[in-house]
Amino acid sequence: MHDHIWWKKLHWAEYGAELLGTAFLLFAGLSAVILDFGTNSPVAHILPDKGARLLLTGLLFAGSGSLVAISPLGKLSGGHINPAVSLAFWMQGKMHHFDLGGYMLGQFLGAILGSLLLVIVWGALAASVGYGATIPGAGFPLWIVFLAEVCMTFLLVIFIFHFVSSHRLMRWTPLMVWILVALMVWLESPISGTSLNPARSIGPSMVSGVWHDQWIYLLAPPIGALLAVAAFRLLMSGERDVLTGKLFHVSHYRSVFKDVSMPSMPADGKLRKKEERKKAPPFVTKLK
Repeated sequence: MHDHIWWKKLHWAEYGAELLGTAFLLFAGLSAVILDFGTNSPVAHILPDKGARLLLTGLLFAGSGSLVAISPLGKLSGGHINPAVSLAFWMQGKMHHFDLGGYMLGQFLGAILGSLLLVIVWGALAASVGYGATIPGAGFPLWIVFLAEVCMTFLLVIFIFHFVSSHRLMRWTPLMVWILVALMVWLESPISGTSLNPARSIGPSMVSGVWHDQWIYLLAPPIGALLAVAAFRLLMSGERDVLTGKLFHVSHYRSVFKDVSMPSMPADGKLRKKEERKKAPPFVTKLK
């Protein structure tokens, strides 16, 4: 019987939240790229300096991700909207392996959906910026581009872990991510396009058909995330751990994460007062 109903016990609401959140990130963020750098850009007339427009784009792109984190979608799923971030939480022991798969599936599908919506709404203007595809900057060796993506994702994840492992800082995580990613877009995008996110790169590639050098954006962010987890463990030496799997934790939203210390509302509606250690349900063995 369990062979036929195991899928009903998966956390579909959280996977759907990641799908919609990632779709919003891609559509809103790449719309900012179009407005700032597309053909006949109205922003270019106001801000002719490319650096200023890069900073504005970074603020708008990163801001859309932080908005997801503090929205009902993010409060439910955690607002990862990035396979590299989900991978980091899984490596830190905060996610079940089947949830990691569900989150990643939702994120990649959401990125494709957001990219398709971008083409439908913006048409030729989307094409004028290559549909927002991330590509290596002209004149930069691929190893520099790869290393840049590794280092930036490393910084993103280790800062997230630093904030969500502190009761004092965790509420400010979305603000920190907004500022950090905006600065990365401003300073580093001429080198690699500032992906940090395999789903963010795959979405535009799916609609544009541009796959040249996309292996960089599939491999570098996960490597950076894994290195950040290792560095966090080394620096903390077991004295401090991630308290929540969410970028913006609200106790009256349920949490599907495990081995976290923040109170959350489980499915039975009773608020947990102590450290929760969620064990994988019996059906998980059927997924192996």
